[in-house]
Amino acid sequence: MIQAIGLTSVPRRHQPPVVDDLTFEARPGRVTVLLGEPGAGKTAALRLLLRLDPGRGVTLFRGRTLDRIPHPTREIGVMLGDVPGHPSRTARSHLRMLSAAAGVPVERADDVLEVVGLSGLADQRLGDFSLGMDRRLGLASALLGDPHTLVLDDPAHGLSPRETAWLHGLLRGYAAQGGAVLVTSRDAKEAGRIGDQVVTIDQGRLIADQDAAAFTGCRLRPRVTVQSPLANRLAHVLAAESDTADEATGGPSVEVVHEGGSRISVYGSTCAAVGEAAFRHGILVHRLAEEAGDTGPVTPLQRADGRPADTPADEAAAPEKTVPRPTTDAGEGPGGRLTAPGPVWPLRYELRRTTGVRTGWNVAAAALAASLVASVLLARTDASPSLRLLTGWPVWLPLPPAAFAAGLLGALAFGQEFRYPALAPDQGTVPRRLGLLGAKLVVTAGAALLLAVASAGLDAAVLRLLFGRSAVLFADGWGVPLAGWAGLVLGCAWAGLLAAGLFRSTALGLVAVLAVPTVVVPVLGGLLSRPAARSLIGLPERLRSAAVVQWPAGLDQGVAAALRLMSQPTGWALALALAGLLGAYVLTVFRGRPR
Repeated sequence: MIQAIGLTSVPRRHQPPVVDDLTFEARPGRVTVLLGEPGAGKTAALRLLLRLDPGRGVTLFRGRTLDRIPHPTREIGVMLGDVPGHPSRTARSHLRMLSAAAGVPVERADDVLEVVGLSGLADQRLGDFSLGMDRRLGLASALLGDPHTLVLDDPAHGLSPRETAWLHGLLRGYAAQGGAVLVTSRDAKEAGRIGDQVVTIDQGRLIADQDAAAFTGCRLRPRVTVQSPLANRLAHVLAAESDTADEATGGPSVEVVHEGGSRISVYGSTCAAVGEAAFRHGILVHRLAEEAGDTGPVTPLQRADGRPADTPADEAAAPEKTVPRPTTDAGEGPGGRLTAPGPVWPLRYELRRTTGVRTGWNVAAAALAASLVASVLLARTDASPSLRLLTGWPVWLPLPPAAFAAGLLGALAFGQEFRYPALAPDQGTVPRRLGLLGAKLVVTAGAALLLAVASAGLDAAVLRLLFGRSAVLFADGWGVPLAGWAGLVLGCAWAGLLAAGLFRSTALGLVAVLAVPTVVVPVLGGLLSRPAARSLIGLPERLRSAAVVQWPAGLDQGVAAALRLMSQPTGWALALALAGLLGAYVLTVFRGRPR
């Protein structure tokens, strides 16, 4: 059940609020339609409902606010507008990625694909989907967590009549199982066809809250639509006959409305009466049809993959096929709902998101190729230090290719997590966002370290092959420089990740990565070049003597190497940039927590 109380959006300058003190309910077992013309505030109301936009008011889902629900995506299914997704992903991989984010088994993706009729197109790329297939995929995404509530923004807009009939049948079946369905619509006839309760709004304000029977009686008046080349003459005839009949019987009059062109609508009459009047006066009629509050039965629809539907025609209006409940090792909670997912579900999601498309692989391949070319060109000059040869880092470049690529991968790590409609309810939950951040840091670190090792190893192998032993790559004490190289690549990756997550922009993530060597390093270099009154020399020995448990002697060398790395301007710059970005990210998360 959804209870929206006093929803009010933040007004723009010199403009009234888009949604103004809106209160309504969507009860379980019923389809509630939020009806209004384009611009009436329907989408804004849903975004306020889900805490996606700032505003005032309270929304309760089964008596709880959104921030009190542990895993909102598993209790509230959402489809807002278009269904975003990487065009190169397949339908199955897209849903498996979202299922990992929602904490449900990956087999759930195949279950919901079967429900919406896309199982035959599971390996089709999203870029090849039609609008109707996109809507089916959006419904599959909303149904992944077996939610008790569906919130859909104008799901039938732009669909064919048969696709619309299929959608209405699915929503009716969902409500028949006890789920609460809230949809928006701009068409009064569609609202009368599908809705059990119709909430009409205009300019963000509540106009009427009616059940289907009351709405049909006052909004969907029975009428006869007529199309004729002599529409004006027929309208005059019908009006004259109505006036004559009113004087004789005193009954209700017939109302004729010109719809434009050759079309008229006749209220208070029947097709038979209109047809007989046209016949008596020799008026040609091209179309004659009755339209009433009863919009007719829902017709069956074939599957989107071309296979015939499983349900017979007389069962399409109320399909018996239910959404299968997923199973999990954690078992099921009360009412058959799934219990809380394990702690590794953000990591599963991030792994599927990263490896599901070729973008990351292409970036890594381009970085390895650029690093190799730069190493070969530097080796021909025979004037570059061995570490720059090994990493392909010319002096005039602010960052080596591998480090720049790692920063780009980090900036790309924040894709469209909070733009996916299926994950929209989770935008305001702090634990989920911090868990997702931790998973991204782990996966990005692994990718960055692999890229650093692969780049150095490939460059060393090719240089040794081309130039033999004349290319001195590993001098004495090479462990510390290589550790610094790995730390540089890792720091760039994390800087790009945190900046992109903080500013929600890949471009700004790259700007933050490039700002470290071009802005922060020169500033810190000037500060660190000044003589210090005290130094950290001997710190590893003092730490070892103060420790309760004595560590091995070789660990002193590691601590000393770490201190030498941190004493460099680049190390300080990365450390300060990462600390600042992480603090700003966490502060933004907590400040954005719903109240």
